[in-house]
Order: sequence, then structure tokens, then C-alpha cells
Amino acid sequence: MKELTLSTLLAVFEEVFGPALFWALVALAVIGLIAFLYVLFRERTLASGRFLRSEIVGVIGGFAAIWFVQTMTSSGYGDIGGPIDLIILALIWIAGAVGTVMVAYTLQGLLFSNTKA
Repeated sequence: MKELTLSTLLAVFEEVFGPALFWALVALAVIGLIAFLYVLFRERTLASGRFLRSEIVGVIGGFAAIWFVQTMTSSGYGDIGGPIDLIILALIWIAGAVGTVMVAYTLQGLLFSNTKA
């Protein structure tokens, strides 16, 4: 693998997660993004209380993302051997945290939209 292209990344992610799970995750991410944007455009602002609660949940989501990836792959924490592994681990935590914040914020916006956040 001498070049890093989009098709290479897609092939790697399909190999790691399996095609069905990978594309299901992509579909969920797209649906979640659309729902998040819908809530933002509907309310035309970020509700600070709702966003703070979502950030707290996001910390847990970051650790859940690391657990999910460790479970789906054949590697473990003992296989971490260099700086790139730690960078990837940090990126997984950040992606999981950001995704969880968006999901928590969207759910609060959709379910409790009549209450003042």
C-alpha cells in the first residue's frame, strides 16, 4: 500500500468491520448528521444546557468507540507499539466522542423540543 486513496481506505474499513457493518455504520452516520442538521436549522441555535449534557455523554462515547474497535479487530491494547497507534487510538476516541455528542444532542432536540434547554 504505497498510496493512500479513498478507495484504499474504504477497502481497509470494509476488511476491518465487514462490508455489512461498515456500510450500516456509514448509513447511520449520514442519517445522524441529517437529523443533527435538522435540529440545528429548526432551532437556529445551540442550546447550551443540552450541549453540555451531550458533551458529558460524549466522554463515555469516546471510550465506547475504542472498546468497539478493539472488539471488532483482532488487535488488543498489547499490540500498541508506536506513536501512530496512539494517534489512531486518540482519533478513534475523538470520533466516538464527537459522534456521541451529536447523537445525544439530536435525541434531546427531537424528544424534548418543547422544553427550554
